[in-house]
Order: sequence, then structure tokens, then C-alpha cells
Amino acid sequence: MSEILTSAQPKTKRDLLTYDDYATFPDNDGIRKEIIEGDLFMSPAPSIKHQLILKRLSQLLDQFVQRKSLGEVLLAPCDVIFSNINIFQPDILYISRENFEILTELNVKGAPDLIIEILSPSTIDNDRNYKKLVYEKHGVKEYWIVDPQEENIEVWSSKDARFQLFHKARKTQKINSKLLEDLELDLREIFR
Repeated sequence: MSEILTSAQPKTKRDLLTYDDYATFPDNDGIRKEIIEGDLFMSPAPSIKHQLILKRLSQLLDQFVQRKSLGEVLLAPCDVIFSNINIFQPDILYISRENFEILTELNVKGAPDLIIEILSPSTIDNDRNYKKLVYEKHGVKEYWIVDPQEENIEVWSSKDARFQLFHKARKTQKINSKLLEDLELDLREIFR
């Protein structure tokens, strides 16, 4: 999502893109679109490696969540609306049963309990900086950053409304979650 399609001029409230604008964008062009603080970010379809990691990680997470009847795991494309000027399509999100009121027929309105972003060359800055700040600000409890190149996963957990690094695992290690007690995933299964 390295391309900003709005002007480089400072934004006024009238210049900010909103959900109403977002709803008019085509959804069949294969381009992922997100609005971050009123600016449009676009990126091409992810790589095959990204998609394989997405598939494996989401399957492992969903198996754990379903086995324990904890909630639901959803995958992109799925609109998550934090505010009128912050609309995202996280790679993976988890919503606990206690938080189901944010699920609507069309999208998620509010903060999922857990968001996972898998880095792509064009999204690194957004995933590590802008998105992390917006997720933190809107109350996401846990944020995972998956780095396919380095084959590691960082788990950021919210404490006092700020993300703190809870755990980082590499290649052959296992990852744990503060939010999902007893979850332990082997990175060898995810990055194989």
C-alpha cells in the first residue's frame, strides 16, 4: 500500500476520504483499497508466498478458535471500519464471542480483538507504522506482524491503550499469544 492516491497537500476535513467515498470504489479490479486517516492506499494482489502463509496461519488459528468455541476468524477481503476515515482490510482478524456486536451483514464495525498483517514489500511502512497506530488508537487488543522474508512473527499486545511487544518468534520457534491463552503455533508449519 505504498501508493497514496490523494494529493500531497495538507488535508482539511472536506478533503478527507470517508466510508461513503470508499463504498463507491470498484471491488472487482483486484486492487486492495484501504483508507487510513482519510487517505486512500492501494496495493496489488499479494504474492503467492504471502497467500500460502495467510492460508496456513489462518487455518491453524481457526482450528484453535473453533476447538475452544472462542469466536470467529475472518480473512481479507473483509472491511473493518474503525471510523468514517479509517477503513481497513486486514489479512486475518479474530473476533471473540463477547465482541460479536461489531459484526454486521456487510462488514466489521469496530475493533477486532486480534489483527494479523503479513508484510509485503509495498505495505511494510503502513503495517509497521500507520496501521499499528490506528489499531492501537481504536482498541485492538493484539496485533501480529508476520514477516515472510525474515520468517518471524511479532506479537504486540495492548497495555494501557499502548502496544507493547509481547513475543517475537523466528523460523523454527513457536509463537504464543497473550490474548489467546494456550495458543502455541509452530512457525515451521506457517513458513514451510
